[in-house]
Formats: sequence, structure tokens, C-alpha cells
Amino acid sequence: MKTRLGRPLLVVGLLAFLLGYVWERVDIVRVGYRLEQLKTQKVQLERERDELSVKLAALSAPDRIARVAREKLGMMQPQQGQIVVVRRADPGLSVPGGAVTEMQIARSLVK
Repeated sequence: MKTRLGRPLLVVGLLAFLLGYVWERVDIVRVGYRLEQLKTQKVQLERERDELSVKLAALSAPDRIARVAREKLGMMQPQQGQIVVVRRADPGLSVPGGAVTEMQIARSLVK
């Protein structure tokens, strides 16, 4: 009687083992594909970050900002006598010797 019950149990156990083994291998392949997708996405995002860094550097260059201010906004460099320097001691700051705040204000000649 033991042999009649043992053989089907052995077959079921072997099938369960094979099914688990195949399941694991398929899962490993799936994870490998996902890993490759993420690596590709990482490279694309790094490339985009580098392009945006270059674009930011170009857009925030002082020469470009000055040119845009002149050409698109109609701004110009202040002339002699248009800049007023305002100095005041700032008692709120605890800097030894007292802090002096200096502010430059450009006066407009247009009234």
C-alpha cells in the first residue's frame, strides 16, 4: 500500500518543484528586462539633465540677460548721476562694529 501512495506523492512533489523552478526562472528574466528598461531610462534622464544644465547656463549668462534687457525690455545702463547710493546702519544685525547696508537706486529721468 505504501508504494501506491508514495508514487503519486512523488510525482506531485516533482511537478511542484519543477513548476516553482520554472516560475523563478521566468521571474528572473522579467526582472532582468525591467532592469534594462530602468537603465535606459536613467541614461535618457541624465542626458536630459545635462542638456537642461547647459540651457540654464546659457539663459542665465549675464551678457544674455543684459542683451534681453536692452532689446526686449527697453532697459539701458544708468547714466552718470542716475545712481543714488543709500547707506544706513542696520541695528537689527548683530555684527561687530555695526552693519552698514548699502543700496544703489537708479533714478529715472522720465517724469
